[in-house]
Amino acid sequence: MVGPARPQFVLFGSSIVQLSFSNGGWGAILSDIYARKADILLRGYYGWNSRRALQVLDQVFPKDAPIQPSLVIVYVGGNDSMGPHPSGLGPHVPLPEYVENMRRIATHLKSLSCATRIIFLSTPPVDEARINQGTSEIFSELVRTNELCQKYSDACINLCHELGVKVVDLFTAIQKRDDWKNACFT
Repeated sequence: MVGPARPQFVLFGSSIVQLSFSNGGWGAILSDIYARKADILLRGYYGWNSRRALQVLDQVFPKDAPIQPSLVIVYVGGNDSMGPHPSGLGPHVPLPEYVENMRRIATHLKSLSCATRIIFLSTPPVDEARINQGTSEIFSELVRTNELCQKYSDACINLCHELGVKVVDLFTAIQKRDDWKNACFT
């Protein structure tokens, strides 16, 4: 590390986290707002689901690290909420397993430090028409619907309330804009 230690904010999850560092994305905005005050760290990648997040949880957030994050923002759910592919492959995670995975993620993060704050982001809605237009033959059997997204969003929100973890209801918040399908997606 260079210079004095600053608070660390870790953005952890899937492509919504990775893309947040794009020009004008929410991660980029946080980096700008907290420039010289906190280090904003990206730990989210395309295709990750709650299974993958669990696989790397101890590596990304080791309990014995000398410095624990001040804030962790967790987004996992969009890939989990895709309908299952007939081949059994793909990012889908059944809802009960998703809830248990998210519980394990929250429990691990809460154990890092009493000073670590945690915010979960629920699964957002999707523009079904746009997704269906851009689907290739390889992914033609993957199903992504708002009905599925809402089930996973509701499950995340309910779990967070049960565990006392802060949560942002993206599914509802995004749809409050009349132009959400054009303004909220790349």
